[in-house]
Amino acid sequence: MNLAPDRSLTDFPRGFHEVDALRSEFVRRLFVAECAEGNPSANAAGIPKVLVRFWDDAAAVPPDVQACLDSWNPLREDGFEVLTFDDASAAAHIRETCGPRHLEAFARCHHPAMRSDLFRLCYLLSSGGFYVDADDAMTEGDWPLLYGNDRLKLQPLSFDIPSQSMVEVAGFWRFDRPRPDRLYYVNNNPLVAPAGHPVLRRALERATDALLGATGPVEIQATTGPGNLTVALVEHAHERALAGLPPDYEMIRDWDRVGWTRWELSYREDGRNWRNIGAGRE
Repeated sequence: MNLAPDRSLTDFPRGFHEVDALRSEFVRRLFVAECAEGNPSANAAGIPKVLVRFWDDAAAVPPDVQACLDSWNPLREDGFEVLTFDDASAAAHIRETCGPRHLEAFARCHHPAMRSDLFRLCYLLSSGGFYVDADDAMTEGDWPLLYGNDRLKLQPLSFDIPSQSMVEVAGFWRFDRPRPDRLYYVNNNPLVAPAGHPVLRRALERATDALLGATGPVEIQATTGPGNLTVALVEHAHERALAGLPPDYEMIRDWDRVGWTRWELSYREDGRNWRNIGAGRE
């Protein structure tokens, strides 16, 4: 397909969401289209003021991770409920709110990062709220940026292939032409959503099907992580564009005013970090 500098979200072939280059180009166009549209106000009453995190073993949270978790406690003063789930409490929540298929998929997740990925989809789909990873710390805590309307909020990402490095988010809004040297996708952290959002439902079912149908090891990023969520978003956004419906999702542009990811944490040096799987640091 010719990837002309066209902002249309409708001129993509059937099944394009499974083709990396086409999916990336679609996501880039989403970024550009949203920049042009802006983010109109809407009712945010459908998104609960609940902050949700996950760490697999509640009895063995590293001190530096605990410091990240504790940094969000001031949100309680703004009326937030602040929750941290572990393997046992996450499984209980999935059992109560989703069902046996999803519980079995959770049990098949071979790494805590995968269980965290699947759990956040289950929790937000069933209950709604604000999910952050346990290694994110609060900065200014400017949470109203994420609660201005009831759309699903996602963090945009871009990877520059030649330099093998991430692109600064601030530059995304100037990308009004195709960039085959870059990959565009969305992160699954942070996530802010009302209960029942169709992108979360699609992502959860896609991940569950993959886990239950797997006959061997699966790749985390594509199966339960950002890759999976990006496919779900692209399918959903394309369908809405074809139907002439407005977006029910938007990109988070100023996450650093709310929180940030701490990369120097001790657990990143061992197998608790999913990036180290197969790297000899398990």
